[in-house]
Amino acid sequence: MSLKENRGNRNVLYIKPEPEEARIAPLAQSRSWQAEQKPVVKPEPVDATRPPADAPAVKPESVAAQRQPLKKDASLSEGALDPRSLYKVYGSADEIQYAPEDALKEGMGMVKALKASIKKVDLGSKMRADVWQEELKSLLGQGTPTTMIAVCGATGAGKSSTLNAILDDNIVPTSGMRACTAVVTEIGYHKKKTIDGDVSFLTEKEWREELSVLLDDLIDEDGNLKRSTDLRTDAGVAWSKVHAVYPSISQEQLARMSVDQIISRDQKIAKLLGTTKHISAPDSKTFGKEISKYIDSKDQKRGDKKDKKKDKEKKKDKDDGPAYWPLIRQVRVWCNAKALSTGAILVDLPGVADANAARNNIAKEYMKKCDCVWILAPITRAVDDKTARDLMGDAFKMQLLMDGNYDANSITFIASKCDDISCSEVIRALNLDDDPELEAIEEEIDQSKTETEEWKAKKAEAEAAAHDVNEQLKQSRDILQEHQEHLKALEAGESFEPKLTAKAGKAKKAMDEASAKSDSDSGSDSESEKDDEEEDNEPENKKRKSKSSNTQRPAKKLRASVDSDSMMDVDDDDDFEVEDDLTFSDDDEDMEKQDKDSSDSDSDSDSDSEKGSENGDVDMDDVDNEEVTPEILKTKIEEVKQAIKDGRVQLSVFRQQRKDAVDMLATLKKKQNDAQRRKNAFCSLKRSEFSRDVLKADFRTGLKDLDDAEQEQKNPDTFDPSVNIRDYDAIDLPVFTCSARDYVRIKGQVKGDGDPTCFTKVDDTGVPALQEWCHQLTISSRSRAARNFLTHLNTFAKNVRVFLQGVGEVTEADRLAMKDQWESYAPDEEDRFGIASSDGAWPEYEDYGQEKLYTMPQTKVGPDGEPIGVAPRLRKEFDAVIDKCVEELQERFKEGLEEKCQIGAANAASAAVETSDQFAASMHWATYRATLRRHGMWRQDLNVDLSNPFTRQIASSWSRVFESDLFASFEQATMDVIKQLIADVEASAAPGLKDRAKGQGELCLEEARGALRKTLDVVSEAMNTQQKEISRCLAPHVQGQLVDGYDRAMEERGRGSVARQKAVFHDHIDSLKDEIFTGAADLIMDRLAGAATAVGDALDDALSDLAMKIEVSIAVLWEGVRDDPEQVKTRAEVVEIVTEILQQVELWKAAEGMSRAMATYTNA
Repeated sequence: MSLKENRGNRNVLYIKPEPEEARIAPLAQSRSWQAEQKPVVKPEPVDATRPPADAPAVKPESVAAQRQPLKKDASLSEGALDPRSLYKVYGSADEIQYAPEDALKEGMGMVKALKASIKKVDLGSKMRADVWQEELKSLLGQGTPTTMIAVCGATGAGKSSTLNAILDDNIVPTSGMRACTAVVTEIGYHKKKTIDGDVSFLTEKEWREELSVLLDDLIDEDGNLKRSTDLRTDAGVAWSKVHAVYPSISQEQLARMSVDQIISRDQKIAKLLGTTKHISAPDSKTFGKEISKYIDSKDQKRGDKKDKKKDKEKKKDKDDGPAYWPLIRQVRVWCNAKALSTGAILVDLPGVADANAARNNIAKEYMKKCDCVWILAPITRAVDDKTARDLMGDAFKMQLLMDGNYDANSITFIASKCDDISCSEVIRALNLDDDPELEAIEEEIDQSKTETEEWKAKKAEAEAAAHDVNEQLKQSRDILQEHQEHLKALEAGESFEPKLTAKAGKAKKAMDEASAKSDSDSGSDSESEKDDEEEDNEPENKKRKSKSSNTQRPAKKLRASVDSDSMMDVDDDDDFEVEDDLTFSDDDEDMEKQDKDSSDSDSDSDSDSEKGSENGDVDMDDVDNEEVTPEILKTKIEEVKQAIKDGRVQLSVFRQQRKDAVDMLATLKKKQNDAQRRKNAFCSLKRSEFSRDVLKADFRTGLKDLDDAEQEQKNPDTFDPSVNIRDYDAIDLPVFTCSARDYVRIKGQVKGDGDPTCFTKVDDTGVPALQEWCHQLTISSRSRAARNFLTHLNTFAKNVRVFLQGVGEVTEADRLAMKDQWESYAPDEEDRFGIASSDGAWPEYEDYGQEKLYTMPQTKVGPDGEPIGVAPRLRKEFDAVIDKCVEELQERFKEGLEEKCQIGAANAASAAVETSDQFAASMHWATYRATLRRHGMWRQDLNVDLSNPFTRQIASSWSRVFESDLFASFEQATMDVIKQLIADVEASAAPGLKDRAKGQGELCLEEARGALRKTLDVVSEAMNTQQKEISRCLAPHVQGQLVDGYDRAMEERGRGSVARQKAVFHDHIDSLKDEIFTGAADLIMDRLAGAATAVGDALDDALSDLAMKIEVSIAVLWEGVRDDPEQVKTRAEVVEIVTEILQQVELWKAAEGMSRAMATYTNA
């Protein structure tokens, strides 16, 4: 039995070579192609974890447009629409600003123009119609590819903040709840201005399975509830989830309920399971509020302060409602973020282990499908004891290596939280003390500190002087008031006993009382200044009013003064208090108002006030020796007024000096803060530079460690660790350092988040570099897609032009001779000479089993009964090449991996018992039980740990096998078959057809080479997907073999059950270890053999289509054309359009070459 027959009998996964190459269904019953039921052009295959790329992709025709005849197509046949209007015509490559997306967009217009033009032409055969329709469908189905980036990092690494910074918006849902960090969040691009999201919920089956595990975590073996107040425990996590979804169920009730009873308790929750809620919002704030209904707990609802006030009113109703975050399976978001506009898809993978198997499986699926991996960790771990090797872990590294992703092209390392800086530590660690730039910054900081101390002294001096003047003014006012009252009493003939100006002891006593009163007022003012800061300075106002209602400032005026000074230096409480204490200066203005009310004028009052203050003490001594008369009192009054006036001038000077000092201190403080920020940025950038070098070097070391381990196992006697098996210095791991927090603050992305603490320039935060990196990661795939598209279009357009132009003057006999030898189907009698159907339209075919206008052609057979012609011959020879390819693949897998798998199985079996015992001893007994309940998958995966010795043995060999070109010999053999056929066709051609046959053969080879390369790309991608699946089958296989052991261990109950559980599981592994891992080795080899067979099936289908393409291309040598004038004219018009399209394609290809050359020159 042949391999091909074997492949047909095996029940293996079919690998479809490419979605757009599927065979079309029989055409509709009609005589014109315009009326056919067109097949739907499928976009890139969609699976559970990769949505179709929405945006920069050049979209194929919509389903509706394909299923219904286009009006413009109908008008095209009448010449109403010029196909040239579908694309832009350039005169030279210099006019084109090349971008892959633009090349695809313009190329798509050319394909549509080509399609519209071909519809007007008689094609002559059904095979040509079928093949060309498939070619057009394939071209129209192409679009910009997507690049999936998995973002990995531990909880608290700053993933969500970094992603939001990259997106320039607060889109990624964040929550402090445990499960929210365990949910996969995928962020893609769309052109719409809205932010759309899909929140998928667990199915009922998945929720039942999780509830069962959660109940086991909550209830002990005696049926009693465990302590659930500590969220760090398994019971605490379980209770937080169950209580969030079912808040009306108490712990006591929960202990007596089954899973079915719990689910039936709330039908609203039951209906939500398995559904997907779609959210669409005009901005991130609205989106956050909408999605928070599902992802946040009851006490973590988002919203601003106004919303929170409203929420308090409804708190009672809200508190009893369920929360949905434990039920979330996956979150998908689409936004108009520039960083994603070229096809990047960011996937925020869980940072913690989760009890839910469905969420864990989704994360694993994404890891299989991702094109790149971003590993994110705080920068402090990079410069301390943790490095790239430690952050990834051995199992993770080995899986990446087997996936072909453990290289500098697939892994990116991101050190986050760069604004978290201790300058002294960095300066000491990196020896930056003598750096000139740092010295200049520190000198600036020191100078600012010195000037600050000087100005603080000036400020204190001004305040002290102002305080002294203020005290003198208070005494002068009291003396002035007493003089005035004394004068008034004398003039009225009344007796008056002075206090402040009394003789001898009385005078001294009065002075003491005045001083005490002054101190009391000062203390009142001091208390009032504090109250003013905290409340509304009402105590001070009341005290001043009690003293004299006529001399008290209005409260609003006082507040304005305080606020004004507070604005000068809001951070210096002393400044505020002193300034407030100096509000006594404003009493002088009120004093003027008081004087206005007196019998004297303002100027007289001020003049009188001045004298009193200056000579107040002298007056008291004089009063002891002189008789007080009205004239003397008037003189004294004038002296005191003059003294008050002079004091006010002095107070104003001191106040201005203090204000100048306050202003200068604020300026110096800002200057010092700016300098400190520059120092922080300098130290952070130096640390980042150091960290990048450390991480790059450590990555190389980690890769060498894996290589050395594999070499040592392979050749233990000849292994030399000093010999490198690859150039490690050439490996340059992309490392980025970023501060999402400072970036957001600089951009003002979050209101009320304060000023940046470290960086002042956006570029220094590292986020713009990450945004550009998103574009860079998609460049290769976008450029390759555009290049392949243009090549495909160019080859197809050439074939169309050759067919339309015909082969020139060839005798009918020569034509028929080639046709009889190489055509693979027997035409109807009416088409004996290769003439198209009489109505001039692209022929249509009716359903099978009915009378047909154009019957399906019958395959021609030779005398031996075997099919003859180009396509049958190629299919037969291709089958032999495919069989050999499958054999070679299976042999390569066997040679490269079978022995390694056997050694790996032996290693894993010998280490299994010890690994299991160490696993059990390394954790708390409750955690070990939780792991057993989950069949080995909890905070650590015991199944993975048991598989690691196996994986470690095969990792490097696996990587080498699948990194090699598995299809090089197949490609060469296939091209040899095609070349031989073309050579035979040329040899059989009549002398008049020799040159034309040679030219057509070259064009056919070009087309075949492009189609084969495209097929191999798809098959290689399918093979890569298969090998990723197979490489991950070890842990599930081990788990499946150990299920009985896990369950039997959990049956142990009562006193000493933990020790018995460990013993039961120990014995189970000891008895099955050889069988488990030998079976794993056989499983891997069987699945690899099946993958090779599946590849053969895919190649068989693809090369069958290629055989038809080649025959259609060669058939122009024997197909005739109609000579009616209308068709001759139509062909000439279409040839002109096709020629122009070919010219435009060449210009785009030249522009792409110029763009690549410019990029190379720039990078150099």
